[in-house]
Amino acid sequence: MSIPFKPATILLPDFTKYSGTAWSCVACDQYTSQPAYWESADAYAADHPSTLRLIIPEVYLAETETRKPRVLSDMNDYLKHVLVEHPHTMILVERTLGSGETRWGIVGAVDLMTYDYKKGADSLIRATEATVAERIPARTTVRREAPIELPHVMMLIDDRQKTVVEPLAAVKDTLPVAYDFDLMMNDGHLKGYLLTPALMEQVDAALAALITPEAMAERYGKEGLAPLLFAVGDGNHSLAAAKTCFEEVRAAIGDEAAMQHPARYALCEVVNLYDESLRFEPIYRVVFGIEPDCILKVFQAYIAELNGEASPQTVEWVSGDRCGTLTIPAPAVALPVGTVQDFLDGYMKTAPAGAYIDYIHGEETAKTLAGRSDAIAFLFAGMAKEELFSTVISDGALPRKTFSMGHAEDKRFYTEARRIR
Repeated sequence: MSIPFKPATILLPDFTKYSGTAWSCVACDQYTSQPAYWESADAYAADHPSTLRLIIPEVYLAETETRKPRVLSDMNDYLKHVLVEHPHTMILVERTLGSGETRWGIVGAVDLMTYDYKKGADSLIRATEATVAERIPARTTVRREAPIELPHVMMLIDDRQKTVVEPLAAVKDTLPVAYDFDLMMNDGHLKGYLLTPALMEQVDAALAALITPEAMAERYGKEGLAPLLFAVGDGNHSLAAAKTCFEEVRAAIGDEAAMQHPARYALCEVVNLYDESLRFEPIYRVVFGIEPDCILKVFQAYIAELNGEASPQTVEWVSGDRCGTLTIPAPAVALPVGTVQDFLDGYMKTAPAGAYIDYIHGEETAKTLAGRSDAIAFLFAGMAKEELFSTVISDGALPRKTFSMGHAEDKRFYTEARRIR
């Protein structure tokens, strides 16, 4: 079986000329209710070349059409004057988090032919969370015309024996350094190493060993399972947008030509689920534009009607200076986040005009945002990361925005780029 993770021609600035700290910025889907963060990042980037100029943060999603021309123009300008090609390579990424811990990963290109985000898919690459079709167009509107991509997608592998990424970290000091700099906003440090051809072959072989029938049966206790190599940890909607754009290219130029088109692939970082720095954090829900007592009353009525067989759950709510706990004795789904999301999906159909949900990383941030008189936050326990692959295999994708891999400041920063046309 061909492994859908390949070397790529990776584009990076010449960091002897340009500031890496100004260049690299956090994933666009962070700090979605905190424009002050992005204003500070903009001030830091100033007139330096920066990936901040090549993305549209989701906090500004309503301005996509007005911001898009500048983004596309800057992409073309950077291609001419800033970015340098590193042909047929992968990059070992050493990310030092704010906590001082180190997260390791490998940047390369995944084959979108082997990715399916639909619930129940049995492809080599699968979504871990439900993909919301309505969230894809905002991303395709830029990618469809963009000459390059910049990834914040993180793929997870279930490598309990640490055979893929960790052996590379052991030989890092023998490898050429691609970049080495502090991240903006005091969010840690980033160092990248160019892999040799021999090490890239080693990666390919180690990945292949993870999905043999014997390895799948040993890990998940069942024979005949469809192999699952990569589970999308972060950036599922961005990867879904890449898949959508590739299928559009495929429809336009035909299958044979599409197999050679750069849009067939998407750059991402592969990280081991068992990396010691990797922690799953819940993604909380904050609802704005509502009357808190009214939504609580409706939620309580919803809970009273549930007659499921899942274990009892609790959900904490915070609104202004008030808080409380909702007990759910007979939930229909296994995870509290699923109960909350199922309720909100129904509630929002008849919610007051202007009501909306935001998905928030970090308990204190959620509580702060719920300080408004027209807001309420719902907080709950998260899932254990060790359950991820077996749950996706048995149940399909989890509810959308089920978990976050660490806090917002620990997310992947845009650094590498690749041509997609």
